[in-house]
Amino acid sequence: MKKHNFSAGPCILPEEVIKKASEAILEFNNDNLSLIEISHRSKPFVDVLKRAKELVIELLDVPNDYSVLFLQGGASLEFLMTPYNLLKKDGKCGYINTGTWSEKAIKESKKIGETLVIADSSDKNFSYIPKDYSIPNDLDYVHFTSNNTIFGTQFNHLPESNNILVCDMSSDIFSRKIDVSKFGLIYAGAQKNMGPAGATLVIVKNKVLGKTSRDIPSMLDYKIHIEKDSMFNTPPVFPIYVSMLNLQWLKKNGGINWIEKVNKRKALKLYQEIDRNKLFEGLANINDRSIMNATFKFKNNKHQERFDLMCVKKGINGLKGHRSVGGYRASMYNALKEESIDVLIEIMQQIEKENND
Repeated sequence: MKKHNFSAGPCILPEEVIKKASEAILEFNNDNLSLIEISHRSKPFVDVLKRAKELVIELLDVPNDYSVLFLQGGASLEFLMTPYNLLKKDGKCGYINTGTWSEKAIKESKKIGETLVIADSSDKNFSYIPKDYSIPNDLDYVHFTSNNTIFGTQFNHLPESNNILVCDMSSDIFSRKIDVSKFGLIYAGAQKNMGPAGATLVIVKNKVLGKTSRDIPSMLDYKIHIEKDSMFNTPPVFPIYVSMLNLQWLKKNGGINWIEKVNKRKALKLYQEIDRNKLFEGLANINDRSIMNATFKFKNNKHQERFDLMCVKKGINGLKGHRSVGGYRASMYNALKEESIDVLIEIMQQIEKENND
């Protein structure tokens, strides 16, 4: 039996995607060659890259004046590429700090230029999304992280700003509907809802580029990557291929409208049990709870050892919370079946029953 994978990342993938990807490792395109040994400039892979971009555009309804890139370096490199490409030499940018990944992005931006923290939820260990804050109108861009995997919070509304919006969507891209036209730049590491680690999706509005008056290193310049069609250097062939397969799976099953309903149903079911069960409590503010990562803990840790053993017996993997938060974290990415949620809930109810007797 395959385990119920609640790991925060790398992500769980659909079984059919893993099967096709594994077959491509042995032989791809009936060419008696493995996918990972063909030239990245050969027609078979060029077609894969083209199809992956087409699926991104179709599933997210990306406007014509945007470019779609598959790069490397994960969100961590985008923390640096964002200010390099959007922060003017004499300008300033604003960040909303909602957790570890926001903090890392802020740290890199400060190395490039004036960086303001315009809202911050660190006072309560990032258990909520800031609400009452004002955004200056003279910023080159405003950056936020849409979903916070460690703390289990998620933006339900866009920050209200006349500035260019930049978003790190690494952990909730393709999980719900978004209006790409509201953003100047979206980036996302693949390893949550797209594929294995190694590829990074970038969606950028063309007209926001080329205005910094800065000499940008070639590898960090979005315009160069656009000109080279994501092939300025050798692209991450296998992660892009798996991402393409995953996006095909998503389209076949009904696209973003379908998966958003599935994800909301899974999350609602688990949160209802967390709130109902007398032994557990949620860690994130109820109105800011993530549909991707549910964080919770025991009210009394004396039950933890027994619960952990029950989870192991039932094949549950990756439920332990991040060290900065503790407790548990159930990551419910797109490919996690509802059946896995049901198994977790059964264990939660069983341990509650044991302690009622």
